[in-house]
Amino acid sequence: MNPSVPRSNVTTIPGLRWYIIGIVFLATLINFIDRLTVSVLAPIIVKDLQLSNQQFAQITTWFLVAYAASQALSGRMYDLIGVKRGFSVSILVWSLAAMAHATARTATSLSVFRFILGLGEAGNWPGAAKITAEWFPASQRAFAMAIFNSGAALGSVIAPPLIVYLQLTYGWQTTFLVTGSLGLVWLALWLWVYQPPLEHRWMSAQERQLLLDNASKESKAPASSYRTLLRHKPTWAIVLARLLTDPVWWLYITWLPLYFNKVHGLDMKQIAWFASIPYLAADAGSLIGGGASGYLMARGWSVNRARKTVIAASAVLMCCGLGVAVLKDPMQILAVISVVTFGFQAWINNVQTMPSDYFRQQNVASIAGLGGLGAGVGAIIFTLCTGWVVDHIGYGPILIAAGILPALGTLVLFALGGQIRKVEE
Repeated sequence: MNPSVPRSNVTTIPGLRWYIIGIVFLATLINFIDRLTVSVLAPIIVKDLQLSNQQFAQITTWFLVAYAASQALSGRMYDLIGVKRGFSVSILVWSLAAMAHATARTATSLSVFRFILGLGEAGNWPGAAKITAEWFPASQRAFAMAIFNSGAALGSVIAPPLIVYLQLTYGWQTTFLVTGSLGLVWLALWLWVYQPPLEHRWMSAQERQLLLDNASKESKAPASSYRTLLRHKPTWAIVLARLLTDPVWWLYITWLPLYFNKVHGLDMKQIAWFASIPYLAADAGSLIGGGASGYLMARGWSVNRARKTVIAASAVLMCCGLGVAVLKDPMQILAVISVVTFGFQAWINNVQTMPSDYFRQQNVASIAGLGGLGAGVGAIIFTLCTGWVVDHIGYGPILIAAGILPALGTLVLFALGGQIRKVEE
């Protein structure tokens, strides 16, 4: 059947692409709930397993090692086998690994389960980037990225109170079983709903034509090799920018509960609410940052000018994190951290759209995976340094570094990336 002709006698859904990105949003939300369960329960787990900050950092690092490596591997997998099978593999692996945390009794077993969790969770981002490139025109991609990325922020909002409630009511082992099972429910929905865009049974003729027009602008050549992609400066711009900047996000999602507990004396119930506020701000940053570049393009701005304006403004907001190192009042600190998380999500939504700005659809997941690899390497280095520095000096030097890195990452992105336009592959 010609994909440009909708099938008769089948119900269509206007704007189907927005429902598809909504399902990816749910996957991202579940991804972060599963990821943050250990972080929120850190005061309990550290006490039960008698772990030092350095040991806790090492457990986190095993997750990051797998996450970084799997970003590149998952990106390639999605480009080769498609997003339906790719997402199915990713969420099945991470859900089973999340549930297995309930059986952890030592730091070693916890590290193993965190490693497997990282292998699965990494696939969410290159997969989502590929879906965005396939289903959305360029002017809507940043906002589509904002929708699915807001799942990370909203998951971070929901996770602390949900996890603390489950832990206080049923214990931490059952908490892992409950949160881990959410992905299996999502998988059933995904297998029922998702089909490639031009083959989808619920797509309207109008949307099908929009996607055909979008696809006609793309080369039909197969995906390029990593060796070929690494010859282009925009690839390195994205990888190095994320290596320098993503550790700021990882600092707060990994260490925030322990920081408030150890430095400011908050108990688990207080942490449940304090730790949620920066992610409400992040959710707003995700939607506003993603929508801002699309709005500017609709006003006649070029992709290059719109993306870079939002990215630069977001980097300035992240640099406000320098204030956390000198402030003493927990509420003031919380306000500044919220500005940082708002800025990061606005920044990352536009940076994660850049693979589709620079490269063909066939290579988007691969480039996004390489960017995720850079982010993972940066997060590993920063997390290990955080564990050692906190044990021997305190949080001050780490918080200062986190206030400087976004400016460096953005400068590298602009210097290496040059004008945002399709590269000659």
